[in-house]
Amino acid sequence: MTAARRHHEPPSLSDRLRSTQAMTRPLMLDIIAHACRRFPSLGQSERTARIMRLVDVEAWADAALALMELELPLWQVRRIAYDEGEWHCALSRERELPDWLDAAVEAHHADLALALLSAFVEVEASILAVSRPSAPTVRSAPDPLYEPVGCENFG
Repeated sequence: MTAARRHHEPPSLSDRLRSTQAMTRPLMLDIIAHACRRFPSLGQSERTARIMRLVDVEAWADAALALMELELPLWQVRRIAYDEGEWHCALSRERELPDWLDAAVEAHHADLALALLSAFVEVEASILAVSRPSAPTVRSAPDPLYEPVGCENFG
């Protein structure tokens, strides 16, 4: 198979956010389409309309914060800091815990909105990775190496 015919998987949202230099409307709409679960289901509520107004006027940081508020109601911004030419953003579920006890998700980028959205996408990915069904799952077939053994002594 030639290199031209190989199917290349498109870069993930995290990779795209890391590699881009500035926020754009198509990138924001792509994030909304692929990383947001609540946004499409709410239709045109006031909160989604506000986010779209912020996107229209290119208020990227405000749009990112409003998107996080809508999509991640249990998460809060723990820290936003600017250091050595980069914005560092940390999102946490337990903001009041000391840093060493908290399992915050951190991201950094030269652009504030991209740092915020990078952390947002990482949280969304981690939520999907650990999401569990409400009912326990049952294995379809037993392990082939498993063999039941009776060990009672009735004598």
